[in-house]
Amino acid sequence: MQQARPFELGELVAGVDEAGRGPLAGPVVASAVILDPDDRIEGLADSKRLTARRRTRLADEIRRRAVCWSVGWAQSGEIDELNILAATMLAMRRAIANLTVTPTGVQVDGNRLPDLEWDGVRIEGEAIVGGDATIEAISAASIVAKTTRDGIMEFLDRMHPEYGFAQHKGYGTEVHVQRLREYGPCAQHRTSFAPVRASV
Repeated sequence: MQQARPFELGELVAGVDEAGRGPLAGPVVASAVILDPDDRIEGLADSKRLTARRRTRLADEIRRRAVCWSVGWAQSGEIDELNILAATMLAMRRAIANLTVTPTGVQVDGNRLPDLEWDGVRIEGEAIVGGDATIEAISAASIVAKTTRDGIMEFLDRMHPEYGFAQHKGYGTEVHVQRLREYGPCAQHRTSFAPVRASV
């Protein structure tokens, strides 16, 4: 893990977080957000602590008012091929690469950093456990990642209505596991996850 240093006022630091490591279906989605220090967004918090309505409202504000934001994801097949941790790091790397402004550094929620080198140039990074509750840019990234993933799962629900993705977003709820037993997995399921394997 690369060494991190405190970032200084005025530097363009991207907050990075993910959504969807635990579900049995769908992608893992990451977001990277560079906030405008002169245009503070009130109410940012860990996306899991917000209601769906508040998340949606804040996500709209973030997309409108941030210096820039982006998302990246890894599909279920990539999760099965790589494992969920490696796929999460890949999604984060893709989100950072998709930013239209190159950040001075990144702050990532958790205890690991994705590969932060592109074409021989390394961006400095810092992994912060609980960063989604303490660092505004990471909170913003958690909100964008969560709302983006929820939207993807609602779209996938229209393709595979038998599983109820719009309700449980791919998590292993009792209803979802029961539907897996009834219908077996679809292409969106993570076959490397034990409850999905058990349904085959």
